[in-house]
This record gives sequence, C-alpha cells and structure tokens, in this order.
Amino acid sequence: MASPAIFVGTFVHCTRLNELQILKNYILATDEKGTITTFCPKDDPSVAALLSSSNGITKLTIPPGGFILPTFVDLHLHAPQYLYAGNGLHLPLMEWLDTYAFKAEERLDADPSLARRVYETLARRLVEAGTGATLLFGTIKEDTNLILAEAFQTVGLRGYVGKLSMDQSSRPTYVESSAQSSLQSARSFIDRCRSITVDLPDHERLVEPVLTPRFVPTCSDELLAGLGDISKTEGLRVQSHLAEAKDQVEWVRRERKQEDIDVFDKSGLLTSRTIQAHCTFLDKPSLARLESAGTSVAHCPLSNAYFSEEPFRLREALDKGVKVGLGTDIAGGYTVDIMSAMRQAVITSRMREGARLTAKQEGRSLTVGWKESLYMATKGGAEALGLLTGEFVVGAPFDAQQIELLAESKRGSLDFYDALEWAEDTIEKWWCLGDSRNRVGVWVQGKQILKK
Repeated sequence: MASPAIFVGTFVHCTRLNELQILKNYILATDEKGTITTFCPKDDPSVAALLSSSNGITKLTIPPGGFILPTFVDLHLHAPQYLYAGNGLHLPLMEWLDTYAFKAEERLDADPSLARRVYETLARRLVEAGTGATLLFGTIKEDTNLILAEAFQTVGLRGYVGKLSMDQSSRPTYVESSAQSSLQSARSFIDRCRSITVDLPDHERLVEPVLTPRFVPTCSDELLAGLGDISKTEGLRVQSHLAEAKDQVEWVRRERKQEDIDVFDKSGLLTSRTIQAHCTFLDKPSLARLESAGTSVAHCPLSNAYFSEEPFRLREALDKGVKVGLGTDIAGGYTVDIMSAMRQAVITSRMREGARLTAKQEGRSLTVGWKESLYMATKGGAEALGLLTGEFVVGAPFDAQQIELLAESKRGSLDFYDALEWAEDTIEKWWCLGDSRNRVGVWVQGKQILKK
C-alpha cells in the first residue's frame, strides 16, 4: 500500500502531442491509494495547510537539479525473449521466429525456475529504465504466464500479460492442438490471472490478462473469431502484430488471400481495445481505418529496422489522429530502455524526411520531434492502454520517475557549464544524453519501487 505523500519541486509532462510543460515550484500530493489529490503551484493559498501538516505524510522536496516525470509505457515486449536479448538479429522475421523466438519460449514453458529468474530480472530492469507499465507477450503455457504476472505484481509494475494464442506453427512442438483448445486455454488464463489480485483492493491490482493472437500466420480464422468474441464479452484488451515484415505480409496474402488488417477486422479484433505492433506496411487509407476503429499502434523503431523492409509511417499516423505509443519489442529490439525507442523514432523520421527531399516529393515534413516522442513514451502509451497515467492531474494514479541532473554521482553523461535553467533545452539535453544513472526514484500507484 502507498503512503500519503507530498512532493515539491519541478514537474515535467506532455499533456498533448508536441506540447511540453515544465512546471516549476509545484506541489503534488497523493493519498493512501496512490492517487493524486493536489497538483498546483506551491504558493497557491489553498495548499498552505497541506504544507504545514505533519500528519504521517511523507514529504519530498526535489533538489534544484531534479524533476519529476511520468513513468514510461512499453507497449510491446516479448517477456520470454528477454532470455536471449541482444542476439540473433541477422535473419528475416519468419526465419528468426523458428531459429530463436519459438525455441526460447518453449524452453521457458518447460522450465518454471528459469522462467521465474528471467521474468524477475526483466521486471527489475524495467524499473531501472523508468518503465511503469508494460504490455507483454508471454508464451503458450498458462502456468508460465502466471509466473510472469506474479513477478510484475510482486515488483510493483503494471503488467498487461498476454498468454499466446496460436493453433498454427512452423514448430510442431510449440503450438496449441486446435482452435477450441486454444480458446479454452485463453478463457482459463483470464480467470487464473485475475485470481492473482482478486483479494486486493482495485488500486493495488497491477496485472491484467490480455488476449494475444500472436499474428495471422499462427492463428486460424476460427481462433481469431473466437478471440474476437471473448474480447467483446469480457471487455478485454487485445494485442498482436500487424503488417510487420515483407515475408509475413506476403505469407498472409498468399495463404489467406487478404491483407492482415482485413483478417483482424472481420474477426472483431480491430477495436478501441486493440494495440497492434509495427504496422509498417499499412498505407494511408489503412491508417485511417485504425483511427476510425480506435485501434492503437505500438511503434517499435529498432526492431522495425531489423525485420521490416520499410519504416512505419509515423508522421502520417500521428497526423491522422491514430493513437501511438512506443515499444522496445524485446528481443526483436535489444534493449528494454524506452529512451532508446524515443531517440530511434526521431532518427527514423528524419531519415524518412531526407529520403522525401531527395526524391523531391511534395508534402508535409515527415520529421517527428523529440517532444512528440516523449509524449508517445508517456501519455501516448497510457492512452493506448486506457490508463489515466502519463500526465500529472488530480484523480490520476501517481506513476512517476525522479530524474537528477546535477549531483556528481548521478550525472551520468550530462555536463552543464552554466547555472541550470529549467527550460526546454535542459529537458532536451537529458532526452539526448540521459540514462538510468540519472534516475533516482520510481513510483507506481504512489508506491516507491526504486530509490537510489
């Protein structure tokens, strides 16, 4: 349970795309549920009594070289693949799955002790990276996914856990026997995952099940339609991969005689509860379909560079109003740090703009700015998951990270030669050069889970 707390200092958040707010000398108060009850300037007369109170309230004054920022949201991460993160990125997607991914997932399903070690380590690494909520792909086996959910609940992270549904596979030993057995297992996992937190108050329930058809090549039409029905009746989130790589897209066209997006749509899986990873081969009309359906995109720029022959149309998606957050895509990406994903999203967009100019194409710049990437890493990801986190507002859970820029032992790669001014340039410098050494505190639902 969280303790009531008061924080005084500088707060930074993005309430809208490309809008950064730096709020100096503010006060934020939380209650015993970890909910924000006050957020206003410190000199506001209404908070005088609050500041003078000593009623068992924890008080933290952020030092002049520090600020409070919302935690990051990772919209796409394959938890079992953390086992081999940083290896095997030389193959096309479909070959890579056979050679690395399926084997690692099957190995964890066969070894609960190893699964626990991997998942507990992953959870700690995410905390160190400032991530407060993660949308997770798991494995086929229910028990292994329960280990994942328990690891995140114990550490104090928000974990949206997806037991894989796949009744087709190129690996005969790693597949569910039929669509009906897969659907039965999905329903069973929903109940078992919810039972982990059933005795806790609502604000302490940090893990939830998510329906997870891996992608079209591993799911029959019968399975996808059944998952669509479950999502509708249970109101559950759905996650999958959409139009990720050339070999995958061509496989769907050849075997299903349709586009990825059409397969999901006709199965009832293109909804406002759906988060689709990658989407690199979607054209502008398809992006408009996502916006109309309310479906969100998990943009994974690093893994796209390895497995997609073209980059995601990020600028176009944002301009159309598609909800977009960022994902690390372990192990198609090699780091759990969302700060890397932010930088890579901007870099990729600038390369796209360079290609547009070289081709002398008319139209709007394709560049995405660092403030837009920070929005996607925080508020954008939270909106995709239907969370109130991602910005500081009364009534929202306090999910936050404390960043320190000046203390010698916590400066990391940052150097300042003049008196620190709280301006956008300062935050941009941290965005470019900051790392886990600058992170001295993390809170989820008002409970501190990292303190340096």
